[in-house]
Amino acid sequence: MDIINGFSKLSREEKLQLLMQKFPHTHNRLDILQRFIEPKEDISEIIEKLSENYISNYILPFSVAPNFLIDDRMYFVPMVTEESSVVAAASYAAKFWAVHGGFRTWVTGTKKTGHIFFTWTGKADKIERAFPEIKEELVNAVAYHMSNMIKRGGGIYAIKLVRANNTVADYYEIMVEFETIDAMGANFINSALELMSSKLLTYISEHFADDEGRADIVMSILSNYNPECLVECEVSCKIDEFLPVSAHMSPGRFAEKFAQAVLISHQNTSRAVTNNKGIYNGMDAVLIATANDFRAAEACGHAYAAKDGMYRGLTNVFIEQNEFTFRLTVPLPLGTVGGVTSIHPMAGLALEILGNPSATDLMRIVAATGLASNFAAIRTLITEGIQKGHMKLHLNNILNLCKAEGFEKEKVENYFESHPVSFRAVTDYLTSLRNNK
Repeated sequence: MDIINGFSKLSREEKLQLLMQKFPHTHNRLDILQRFIEPKEDISEIIEKLSENYISNYILPFSVAPNFLIDDRMYFVPMVTEESSVVAAASYAAKFWAVHGGFRTWVTGTKKTGHIFFTWTGKADKIERAFPEIKEELVNAVAYHMSNMIKRGGGIYAIKLVRANNTVADYYEIMVEFETIDAMGANFINSALELMSSKLLTYISEHFADDEGRADIVMSILSNYNPECLVECEVSCKIDEFLPVSAHMSPGRFAEKFAQAVLISHQNTSRAVTNNKGIYNGMDAVLIATANDFRAAEACGHAYAAKDGMYRGLTNVFIEQNEFTFRLTVPLPLGTVGGVTSIHPMAGLALEILGNPSATDLMRIVAATGLASNFAAIRTLITEGIQKGHMKLHLNNILNLCKAEGFEKEKVENYFESHPVSFRAVTDYLTSLRNNK
């Protein structure tokens, strides 16, 4: 196991050389990285087809976070984000945990669900008695659509009828559970549900012709809430091993304060939202890099965080004697084939850097990145505070905005080591430097 030191200090060219050494199979993909720095016409043609009303490209940094030891395998994790502290924080935490056993993960489920919402104005028991036969008809209706997925080990898990009692009159739903293997499966599921909806109406019109009731489809749609598509990720170490990261505190006090911070996220919704946002800082960056639907993943995770009626933090801490364990449990419905993942060249390269993972492997990697991000954020909060790092980045952004040169940057950075950072203060100081020059 090789821990990489000083990766962030390397030039872009040196980072690429190291990446090529670690992943020789990506050597012939180096041209993609080069072409996306200044997108050529062929790249724009690919991106243009991804969205409507295309006029240009909005470019975000494509970075890698090294030293992620996940289930005994070392990864460079591709991350796309506009906030450099996200990559820095994930890398910091990954390096610490790599020398303490790394991240351990468990995928406990991969089911995804969809719903057919419909109304039936006839007798409820008529639909309920006929449902075993209806279910068989629905399965037959999607047999051809499902054939390739079934060959790969996927298909339909279950079909259930739910009689809903709410403000929508005569309202029912059919819940369908799917396994989509390495595809996120949104289009696949929606197509299957629409085929089933058509068959449902046909069946009712043919078999309930003598009934005064009427059926109508309200909508057929996958659900982005998939609490059974679940991954758990944890890290663990002896409390004394926190000495390198505990700043001015003893390792014991560090572990105690860390546990208190996590507990607060379970009891205070305001803190829980910020805690979970920090987790998604890391996870979203990997999801964007691999062209997964980060909005669906976030919506699912936030709903899961409120599953018991109160919105809570997604991470937990367990301390037994001298052993500290930090764990994340989160639903992550992801895909590594199909959709934009298969079209966008950078998404393809991101997956290659990860070793072309299966969907479940990607769940593990994304969860580890989220746990690393949360560890780094909480560690900063309970030690030097969040603003020290943030203001350093803010200072760098101001200097770039003002087109500061090398010697100017050095002077400004030295001065603001001991002075509060604000846009006015930095620009005033920079102006004085330039006037004196």
